[in-house]
Amino acid sequence: MFKQLREDIQAVFKNDPAARSVLEVLLCYPGLHALIMHRFAHRLYKAGLFLLARIVSNINRFLTGIEIHPGARIGRRLFIDHGMGIVIGETAEIGDDVVLYHGVTLGGTGKDKGKRHPTVGSNTIIGAGAKVLGPITIGNNVKIGAGSVVLDSIPDNCTAVGCPARVVKRKFTREDNVLSWVI
Repeated sequence: MFKQLREDIQAVFKNDPAARSVLEVLLCYPGLHALIMHRFAHRLYKAGLFLLARIVSNINRFLTGIEIHPGARIGRRLFIDHGMGIVIGETAEIGDDVVLYHGVTLGGTGKDKGKRHPTVGSNTIIGAGAKVLGPITIGNNVKIGAGSVVLDSIPDNCTAVGCPARVVKRKFTREDNVLSWVI
């Protein structure tokens, strides 16, 4: 538990040049508070204590302005910057080293049963106000521009912007025999 907290604090310092001290991060970063409370709510949810998990989740939302369903699966070192208005749905999955800015929604598109929220790969950045909707997959090393509305899956190593979002840049690996190209 303390190792995970230490990693989360390091993620804040890595992603936020305004962070000055560990004490400041522990006391003043609602994204960190939301993660800590989500982990507790998620444990309750996995134990079948759904009502208690939702109560903790609602307290979390009230205190931080960040709504994370206790069923959401979140990887290591998630950094939530200026977290107000973030919504993460029940079946959302988030990889490691992801950055979410304020107003991001990882939501559903209707009343479907089963997987209905996005899966976000590792090392991904989602800009302020972006909406990522439906049971789609956002690859690893993806950047989604602020205000974008993403309705389709985005492959690894891409940048997507717009409403609806479209891929504007792909960065290929050596295996692709290309350095980069623009669509």
